[in-house]
Amino acid sequence: MALVPYEEGGAFGLKRFHSSDTTYSFVNHSIQIKQNWKELGVAAVVWDAAVVLCMFLEAGSINLKGSSVIELGAGTGLVGIVAALLGANVTITDREVAMDFLKSNVNENLTPGLQDKVFIKPLTWGRALEDFPTFDVIVGADIIYLEETFPDLLQTILHLSSEDSLVLLSCRLRYKRDQNFLDMMKLQFTVTEVHYDSNTDVHIFKAHKKIQRKEL
Repeated sequence: MALVPYEEGGAFGLKRFHSSDTTYSFVNHSIQIKQNWKELGVAAVVWDAAVVLCMFLEAGSINLKGSSVIELGAGTGLVGIVAALLGANVTITDREVAMDFLKSNVNENLTPGLQDKVFIKPLTWGRALEDFPTFDVIVGADIIYLEETFPDLLQTILHLSSEDSLVLLSCRLRYKRDQNFLDMMKLQFTVTEVHYDSNTDVHIFKAHKKIQRKEL
């Protein structure tokens, strides 16, 4: 799958994506993330939406300690790693081809004790969902971009959510279709924007599954 990269100063702005690694500081930890644009493309670089979501989580707006968290379309695994450092039990997911890459980043940045609280599993949206339970928190950074994946993505989020679950989606609204996905979500979720980072044009939305009223 291909995605047109951000237009951040042309070729100069894309240099950071072609770097083999990049370093961040979250939760009093220096996190070194390997990138692999050449072999895995957009799935293996850190996008602004992931960084902004990590900042939002680190700020403590949501208490993740002891919560079950699943990251969808994890890419480099940065968000899942930060969630683990904040005390969550984390399941990090992406396509099968990204599993070894994800494991490398997790093992590089988490102590063995924290690694025991992190599970890395392949997940293709809309498929084999019976292998996954519901989670307290579902997170995704820049996973809203391919319109043909929207029905499967929504089905996946629905399956992973209980009425008590919190969904956090971080994204740039590049095209009208991105807003269309949020409109699709609003049919079955209450969706609210909770943060906007003007430096990167990244929005964070939270969503809760609507309570289904049983017919008498």
